[in-house]
Amino acid sequence: MNTLINMNPWALLDELFDTQSRTSRFVRAHAAGRFPPANVYLDDHAVMIDLELPGRTAADVDLTLEAQAITIADKKPKAEGAEQPDPPAWSRRLELPFRVNIEKANAKFTNGILRIELPKAEAAGVRKITIQ
Repeated sequence: MNTLINMNPWALLDELFDTQSRTSRFVRAHAAGRFPPANVYLDDHAVMIDLELPGRTAADVDLTLEAQAITIADKKPKAEGAEQPDPPAWSRRLELPFRVNIEKANAKFTNGILRIELPKAEAAGVRKITIQ
């Protein structure tokens, strides 16, 4: 006999919500410490990224900007006697849906919040071509 048919519909919903809750706890537990909390704001002219980094300084973070992407990583110092630094504790590459004006991009660290402002590059205008 199939127990799903005889199950109380409220019990089925309780089971689904319990599974979702357990999954959410698992994801949060494994994601903790991987990448700091971030808020991303987008307007017509730029994208702003705010990262929460309490107890950190600007020297602890490495930013690499490309035309359509930014990489944000934990900067670990080189261990004594090691040839290369340890891999970062966290790193995230964000692909952007538009080109960034690299020359005007800036980042500011204030009270544990890193704000990165990435202005959009000037879009190519419409150009009419005459046929000869």
